[in-house]
This record gives sequence, C-alpha cells and structure tokens, in this order.
Amino acid sequence: MRAQGVPVVVEPAPHRVDLPRRMAGEACGTAFLLVAVVGSGIMAERLSGGNVGLALLVNAVATGGALLALILALGPVTGGHFNPLVTLAEATEGGLAWREVPGYLLAQVLGAFAGVALAHAMFSLSVFAPSSHVRSGAAQVLAEAIATFGLLSVIRGSVRGWPRGVAFAVAAYVTGAYWFTSSTAFANPAVTLARAATDTFSGIRPVDVPGFLFGQLIGAGAATAFWRWLLRRPAAKRQALDATATQEVAS
Repeated sequence: MRAQGVPVVVEPAPHRVDLPRRMAGEACGTAFLLVAVVGSGIMAERLSGGNVGLALLVNAVATGGALLALILALGPVTGGHFNPLVTLAEATEGGLAWREVPGYLLAQVLGAFAGVALAHAMFSLSVFAPSSHVRSGAAQVLAEAIATFGLLSVIRGSVRGWPRGVAFAVAAYVTGAYWFTSSTAFANPAVTLARAATDTFSGIRPVDVPGFLFGQLIGAGAATAFWRWLLRRPAAKRQALDATATQEVAS
C-alpha cells in the first residue's frame, strides 16, 4: 500500500537495459566524476590561497558528493561502476557477462578523458596537458593497493549487508580515503589514466601512472580473494544445503 499521491517509481535493472545505453550511462557517469575531481581541484587551488590542506579538503568533499549523486542516478541503469576494477570484480562474481566487459571498460576510459576535457574547458585551459604532479615511490603504490582493497571491500560488504546504502558507503569511503592514503586514493585505472592528462591540482605525471595501476591491480586481486574466502561456506554446510535442495526437487 502506498501513500496517496506518492508515485511508485520502478527502477530498471541493469540487465534489462541494452548494452549501448548502459555504455552511454557509464561514459556519462565517469565523465562527470572526472569533471568533479578535476574541476573542484582547479577551483580549490585557485581559491585556497596556497593552502594545500584546504584545497585537498574541498577536492575530497566535492568528489565524494558528486560520486554519491552519480551512483544514485545511474546505478539503477548501469550498475554505477565508473571504474574498470569494479566492472571486472562484478564480472568475476557473475553479476555482469564477460562479453559486456570490454564495452564497459571502453566507455569508462573514454568518459574519463571527456570529463578532463570538459573540466579544462570550463576553466579556459587547453583540452589536455601532461601532468607534472609527482606521485612516485613504493609508499604511493602501497597506498593505491590499500585504497583499492578498501573500495572493493566496501562495495562487496555493502551490497551484501545494505544494498540501498552502497552509494553512501562508497562516497563516504572515497572522501575519507583522500585523507588517509598518501596517494589520495585514485583506486580507479580510468581515473588514473585521465588524470595524467591534466596539469592541475589533481594530476599525476604519466611516468607515475604504471606504478599506480600496478598497486590498484594488486589491491583489487587481494580484495576479490579475501571476500571469496570470507564468504565461503564450510564444506559440511554446503553439503547440507545441497542435500536439502535435492530433497525439495525430488518432492
């Protein structure tokens, strides 16, 4: 029963929307994510008067807020990945067909670069500019591994325990991870590649990109393995469930 005058909104499931439209949604969402990351970085740097801590705070809050809104808006249509590692994890767990993965990855990467270009255009900068922002060293690679492990863990745990709260959990984690990691938690290969094309507050030198990607892959692999182990049913329980299912089918 619903309250009078309150419409019932039927949210489309991702698998009910054709792949080209889901790709468009992923590209749009990833583009706006980069607009938020790069645009807020430029604005924060211009208005902070040289206070790097204040600029980072503004950048983190703007990114987290935008990510929350984007997942809520596009999640029901595309799954709200905006991240190749999330897409790969979803496919690994059977939530997305492997034949659709290349389309998602392409859309995310193209969307990320489009977002950088749009952010630059808003602030009268050249379309792309190789970044000179140094983000190198083993500590930063480790930070990316930790950031990515945490991100995928938050997604996996939230989907299992509080599905409606996934967007809030992810946005909160990303906002916090800006501050508790030395790398400011890129945790996203598409974002990392695109941020190498902006010589602004949020950029990363192209030469530092491989290290970040390596750390992200390690973190994603570790998170996937950890959650598989964490949620694995004991052999005895699996056998009992299989036996119960067999009895129900037989009856």
